Amino acid sequence: MGPAKKNLSHKQIMRSPAVCLSVLTVGVLVVSIAELCLGPQSYSLAQLWNAFARQSTTDPAWRVLAYVRIPRLLAGLLAGAALAVAGTLLQAVLNNAMASPNVIGVNSGAGFFALLAAALAPEALGAAQFASFLGALGCAMLVYGLARLTGLSRTTLVLSGLAVSGMFSAGINIIRLLWPESVSGAPNFLVGGLSGATLKMLLLALPYLFTGALLAFWIDTDLNVLCLGDETASSLGLNVETIRFIGILAAALLAGAAVSFAGLLSFVGLLAPHIARKIVGNDHRVLLPASALLGAFCVVGCDLPARLLFAPFELPVGILLSLIGGPFFLGLLLRHKGGRLYA
Repeated sequence: MGPAKKNLSHKQIMRSPAVCLSVLTVGVLVVSIAELCLGPQSYSLAQLWNAFARQSTTDPAWRVLAYVRIPRLLAGLLAGAALAVAGTLLQAVLNNAMASPNVIGVNSGAGFFALLAAALAPEALGAAQFASFLGALGCAMLVYGLARLTGLSRTTLVLSGLAVSGMFSAGINIIRLLWPESVSGAPNFLVGGLSGATLKMLLLALPYLFTGALLAFWIDTDLNVLCLGDETASSLGLNVETIRFIGILAAALLAGAAVSFAGLLSFVGLLAPHIARKIVGNDHRVLLPASALLGAFCVVGCDLPARLLFAPFELPVGILLSLIGGPFFLGLLLRHKGGRLYA
């Protein structure tokens, strides 16, 4: 009995939320340091520390750090965390394992409106971020409405997302055809990449990210109740439709903001929540921060080999994420035959 209890206690400690979140945080820190140090021109930690301490514009290390690697790192961390939390929210409010920003077309809607704003109002401050949010919210509500009319099953949700995504993708191609000069960076935007991210873009997206995160963590306990089923949640006094709308609104804020500076990154919102659920369980008070950390780790961790494998050429991180996420999505289709997470 003694060794068994000791072994059980050890397993419980290793699976405790604090330990899991601490390990994930360390992982994010490791890949972040690697992202700053490694590249076509690599620097040691001591060189980067000295460059950061002096902040001299004549120092090549500081210029690389300040204008390239720090904005890129922050973009990867924020986009990964935002898309992962958005995916967790959508899976919870729709009770569907297949739900994620790219699968149900939220990313495509945000991308279409972001490019439309860039074409029609290229000089308007914050126009791309606001338009991206509106596109994400409108697309999410449209897909949810279509799926609800035909039954919230895995098949109807995915098919509705594919249909809406196809329409917005056609719209994106029309914009590229009509305003080629205004959307010259569209190819990199469409596959998802961090090379064009700047601190100004991140600052403009920050209010949307902060508001979305605040809403997400505000309803974390309600999401646990919602996952018991609509009837049970209603009998416990939960306003199901209000919580569902807040969840979709938060997901739209996060996904729209991420798309505005990182482009159409695929599968982060699908990969991270499922992996996090395997590690920490279904309690959204822990699942949301775990998903955020895993999403940040996935994007930055994939961006590192994407930059280094074909140096001096660079592979957009969205391509590598798609190569990993595609088989993962097919595996989910085979495993979750009913499509529901908690039923």
